[in-house]
Amino acid sequence: MAENKFTSVDEYIASFPADVQEVLEEVRRTVHAVIPDAGEKISYQMPTITLDGKPLLYFSAWKDHISIYPIPPVDDALAADIAPYRSGKGTLKFPLTKPIPYNLITHLTQAFLTARIT
Repeated sequence: MAENKFTSVDEYIASFPADVQEVLEEVRRTVHAVIPDAGEKISYQMPTITLDGKPLLYFSAWKDHISIYPIPPVDDALAADIAPYRSGKGTLKFPLTKPIPYNLITHLTQAFLTARIT
């Protein structure tokens, strides 16, 4: 990741190689498909999806993976689905060497939205 201070999600994504940019853009599209009126900003120097102006989830790219933070409250089925990607208490890591499970990111985004509403 570049050492820049990013001012927009577009700028953040553009700082990565083309193949990683594609993954980041698809993560972004996946989240917005679930929450079309979500906002975006840079917080902690990473893309942040906001709802009603408040942070909902963060995503970032690293050398070998894409991460999503934090992990929302999940049911047992979703917990089992995300288990292979857990890294620590609140981070999910999706290796760039394997297909990114965008359908799982859809379910996680729905869980974030449900947790925010309730």
